[in-house]
Amino acid sequence: MRALVIQHDHVTDPGPVGARLVERGYDLTVVTVVPEDRHHTPDVTFDFPTADGWDLIVSLGAPWSVYDEAAVGRWIPGELALLRKAHHLGVPLLGVCFGAQALTTALGGSVEASPSAEIGWVEVDTDDPSLIGAGPWFQWHYDRCVLPPGAEELARNAVCPQAFRVGRSLGVQFHPEITAATVRLYLDNGGTEQCLEHGVDPAALLARTRELETVARGNAYRLVDAFLEQVTGV
Repeated sequence: MRALVIQHDHVTDPGPVGARLVERGYDLTVVTVVPEDRHHTPDVTFDFPTADGWDLIVSLGAPWSVYDEAAVGRWIPGELALLRKAHHLGVPLLGVCFGAQALTTALGGSVEASPSAEIGWVEVDTDDPSLIGAGPWFQWHYDRCVLPPGAEELARNAVCPQAFRVGRSLGVQFHPEITAATVRLYLDNGGTEQCLEHGVDPAALLARTRELETVARGNAYRLVDAFLEQVTGV
């Protein structure tokens, strides 16, 4: 089975989500949209693969906003077209953070600034713990989804919808793919300043991530399994 993984930058990789997909028999093709040397000028040109020929597509997180045309305006229309076409074809989609916001936008919803940033580990209120566990889940975002028509909200907190489903597509606002190594990269690429701006201790955040890494991996594996079995029908 072939899975396309859209990695928007050099920082956020598939982590335990990708590892679990491999364990479940998927051959991953990972494409990186913005190369490392353009991380601070992400307005690159990128040709996305076609939507057909994949058994699954995963769209990962990114440090930008879907609606920020100055940053992603040259390539986000191509991703939205890919996600929209894949959904139309019945290809299962998993959107993570920025990927969930791209999925929302592609399917007729929108994205707006959150009333407050979320950086750190939180639990969520879930309607279906067998599909979306309560967590703890890692968060790092400033925007939130306004869900598309026909979407079923599966989990939430006081800030925003945390998970939704539309057919064979699932979006989650949190980061099941997170590892301590990725958080370290976040901090090294501007995240330390963002943490301090929002009253978060970056050293404590990294330490907490290391403490929760085994728990987080288990949560990610269960989410992938539930997505495959309950949403995609595999």
